Amino acid sequence: MSGLTYLITGANRGIGRGLLGVFAARPQTTVIAAVRNVESAKQVFSTVKLGAGSKIITVKIDSTSATDPTDAVKELKSQGITKVDVLISNAGLLDLVTTALETPADAIRKHLEVNTIAPLILIQAFFPLLEASTNPRFFVISSGIGSIQLLADLKVPFFAYGVSKTAVNYLVRKLHFENERLTAVAFSPGWVQTDMGTGAANSVGMEDAPLSLEDSIKGLVTQFDAVTAEQSGTFLSQEGEVLPW
Repeated sequence: MSGLTYLITGANRGIGRGLLGVFAARPQTTVIAAVRNVESAKQVFSTVKLGAGSKIITVKIDSTSATDPTDAVKELKSQGITKVDVLISNAGLLDLVTTALETPADAIRKHLEVNTIAPLILIQAFFPLLEASTNPRFFVISSGIGSIQLLADLKVPFFAYGVSKTAVNYLVRKLHFENERLTAVAFSPGWVQTDMGTGAANSVGMEDAPLSLEDSIKGLVTQFDAVTAEQSGTFLSQEGEVLPW
């Protein structure tokens, strides 16, 4: 799909960086890369292969900031950006591995801030630009760990992370019911071989996460391109499987 404008948070590493590379290689495509450190990210993006007429715009959005998304919208408008077709909330946090009884309340707050509240603030700020699109889409990179029904199958001590992903899944489904024109979908990218995914795997005695970054990106892009308005309000795997909430 060329000619679209994408925004990706956490675009300088892992899944975000992989998605950026695919979309930026398409012709006539604008990819807005939202990162914490703009200058260092620009150096990373300087090596990205661009499609004909395509460009990357780098803006600052820190997931712990309540004002960065609004400031980014103002900056983008000043650069002539009038719409965003696909808003991808990708930046995430998993930095505590322990059980519910051993999880400090502050750790839950920290994970909720990055994994749940940040996506909310993001779409609140960018909703006017999404509304300007003929086919506005909001995709959240969630996790199977956030599925309440799958708890019996995913017995890993990622309590704070899981709570925050369950909450963001609720946000996605609520947005679907409240906004008729918006296609809102939560995606599980799989347990991916990124710094975060591999670190989580190591913490529970695994040598590595089971899914390669390349395969995860390939699957996500396929689903992003194919998703329809009828799939809004659902939770999908990178392979297109409908996951239980």
